[in-house]
Amino acid sequence: MTKARWDRTTIGVATLIVVVGLSGIVGAGLRVASRIGEPSAPQALAGSGPLTGTPLTVRIPAIEVDAELDRLGLDGDGALEAPPYDRAGWFGGGPKPGETGPAVIAAHVDSTTGPVVFFRLKSLQAGDTVTVAYDDGTTVDFVVTGAERFRKDEFPTERVYGPTEGADLRLITCIGTFDRGSGSYDENLVVWASATSRNTPAPA
Repeated sequence: MTKARWDRTTIGVATLIVVVGLSGIVGAGLRVASRIGEPSAPQALAGSGPLTGTPLTVRIPAIEVDAELDRLGLDGDGALEAPPYDRAGWFGGGPKPGETGPAVIAAHVDSTTGPVVFFRLKSLQAGDTVTVAYDDGTTVDFVVTGAERFRKDEFPTERVYGPTEGADLRLITCIGTFDRGSGSYDENLVVWASATSRNTPAPA
């Protein structure tokens, strides 16, 4: 994705499902053969209730990501706000990473100046780890269970944003062919992950 265009995304807050598409990050798409595995069945995580802190960073050692997180809300038109190019963002209208349900973290793959936060997201493999750190010292570890790429006109919104039994995470960026006319890539990449542990510091 580039600075040329950020497509509108309208989110039904009650169901936490994206209805339209967002340039390169949350759009609609057709499932293709290229993937690293099907997402596994969600697993419940002990202590996966509400978190009191605010997500601060996301770390993905396998692809050398260590990025600060911004809370992404909706603008006046009901579109998902875009994260800055040098940061990632988590959708504040859904669960926080580590809470029960499908938390979403999105980031750009590139900009007009070159690769940015999720440029290497497509290199992740099943079994790779993702850690989200909170401002109160809590950390939540996730393991990648699979990844799929979708054309934007048939993005599986309910699979991505619909309710789950476990504490799950979706990492989303754009992929595919860049269309200079629209200023957007033609596919989205969704990496599926499930929480494996939550570590909260003991009270002082």
